[in-house]
Amino acid sequence: MRTSLLLLILALCPLLNMAQKKATVFIETESFKQKGGWVVDQQAMLAMGSPYLMAHGMGIPVQDAETTVKFPTKGKYHVYVRTRNWVARWSKKDAPGKFQLKVNGQTLPHIFGTKTQEWNWEIGGVIDINSKTAKVALHDLTGFNGRCDAIVFTTDPTFVPTNNVEALTSYRKKMLKLPSKPKVAGKYDFVIIGGGLAGTCAAISAARLGVKVALIQNRPILGGNNSSEVRVHLGARIRMEPYPALGNLVNEIGPVKGGNAEPKSQYEDDKKMNAVLAEKNISLFLNFNADKVTMNQNEIQSVEAQNIETGERLIFKGKMFADCTGDGIIGALAGADFMSGRESRSVFNEPTAPVRGDSLTMGTSVQWFSKKHDSPKSFPDIKWGLSWNEEKCHAIKRGDWNWETGMGLNMEQDIERIRDYGMLAVYSNWSYLKNHSSKKKKFANEKLQWVAYIGGKRESRRLTGDYVLTEIDLVTPKVYSDGTAPTTWSMDLHYPDPKNQKMFPKEPFKSIAKHKNIYPYPIPYRCMYSRNVNNLFMAGRNISVSHVALGTVRLMRTTGMMGEVLGMAASICKKHNLLPRGVYKTHFAELETLMEKGIGDPNLPNQQKYNMGGTLLYKKKH
Repeated sequence: MRTSLLLLILALCPLLNMAQKKATVFIETESFKQKGGWVVDQQAMLAMGSPYLMAHGMGIPVQDAETTVKFPTKGKYHVYVRTRNWVARWSKKDAPGKFQLKVNGQTLPHIFGTKTQEWNWEIGGVIDINSKTAKVALHDLTGFNGRCDAIVFTTDPTFVPTNNVEALTSYRKKMLKLPSKPKVAGKYDFVIIGGGLAGTCAAISAARLGVKVALIQNRPILGGNNSSEVRVHLGARIRMEPYPALGNLVNEIGPVKGGNAEPKSQYEDDKKMNAVLAEKNISLFLNFNADKVTMNQNEIQSVEAQNIETGERLIFKGKMFADCTGDGIIGALAGADFMSGRESRSVFNEPTAPVRGDSLTMGTSVQWFSKKHDSPKSFPDIKWGLSWNEEKCHAIKRGDWNWETGMGLNMEQDIERIRDYGMLAVYSNWSYLKNHSSKKKKFANEKLQWVAYIGGKRESRRLTGDYVLTEIDLVTPKVYSDGTAPTTWSMDLHYPDPKNQKMFPKEPFKSIAKHKNIYPYPIPYRCMYSRNVNNLFMAGRNISVSHVALGTVRLMRTTGMMGEVLGMAASICKKHNLLPRGVYKTHFAELETLMEKGIGDPNLPNQQKYNMGGTLLYKKKH
């Protein structure tokens, strides 16, 4: 009898060990099924390793984000949450982004978002999980941009999640059981990365000319800086010599009304989206962030992108590629030559350039506006804001383009900090204005209606082409035979506002613009393809120009026309089995014919009367 019992115990030992095996559950918050009032922010993926959820309530707590989680076993789970105190760099007084975690309706007592300046894991305590599934929710406490990257539940009291970005990336893939290899999204004639005006116009232009296009955009909507997420108007002119038909497509998909920091409807996101969806030759991939390039010698073979909500990875194979990301991300990953910062005066013999080159770039705008109501509206008297007083206060109802931060910082690696400082300045000013200012009665019925949480960038990398457009070209003017889309805005360069810098010497948050008028100038085609990555086009603020010349070409009607030209050039490449440089060398006359004809609807009323900008020196045909 004793022998039989011993044998039974020995037989059950493996099962007992399995029951005691430690269990760990990993959750990416951006994958939550119901996001409530939380928003997905992917802008800092390169630096911090992942998208995350953010409670962007402008001082009013947002609705809970919720999802259902499967647990391998019941038991006591230790809880970790990856988050940060986003103002700790500037203030040690309290923390704005406080939130709690709910599990099956039970609120954990720990308040997250109050600890470290950098992303890290906070210990949330221990909770009993009594079923194989549980509802998990993020509960915002402030409305001031609390953020959560990931959550870990573990029965192992010795387990501590890694915070190393590379190790954490591998751990994510393992825990989420993501495929080791990306799925193939298809093979295309033309793969365009970036769905701003430049990329959107490039996709439509190419598709209408019979090119099979993949358009990859890392946000849920198209338009970039001209979308309702950033709300920058379309500046510069279209329908200009030497190719008046260029710009018809920009006119076709652009919003009718102009203006910065206006209500959402004015940016007509649906118009851009519907135009792309109407093209049978375009495959649109929203919410995919491109982060890897495969090369074969000096040509791109494929681009990989990750879905910012699900983590799914896709690979896009193509013959031609276009970097319309603004940041020049694809070019950099492909090893393309690029420039950044300000060149010294001697590099291109530019009078406006500094004597010594430096890393200064134009900054990122965080725009905002308020709305007047019939009754008084309160706003929290924050303790964690920047030091403020009557002299520093801006008694205004709208923050325009000049609420600009980050000059001199890395627009890719430091974008979360840059955007956060812009929001901090807005909140600090509005809190003082509503609660302490001598003019607070005038603003009693005003409510902060909108603050951008997607930064509106102006400058980062500029990919080097066979030609670099410079200040000398624009003011001489020295016109080249491969001229394409005309740039018409003045050379508009931004610098820290001296008055604001005096009050905030370490980190000003406002800018000034210095303008130098130009001749309307056809941008050389050679500025729109890489000089050392043979099948890479570029359109937008990352084309081959000096820092000074960027001041004119970066306006979005101009970048949209660049996109129109790229689509035309891609069709010629497909037709004759050419690389981008081949169009310039042997088939530029064919591109001229397409530019003369145009690709957009020529019969629509011209909307460029809104926010054209720039004083031209003359308008005659070159």
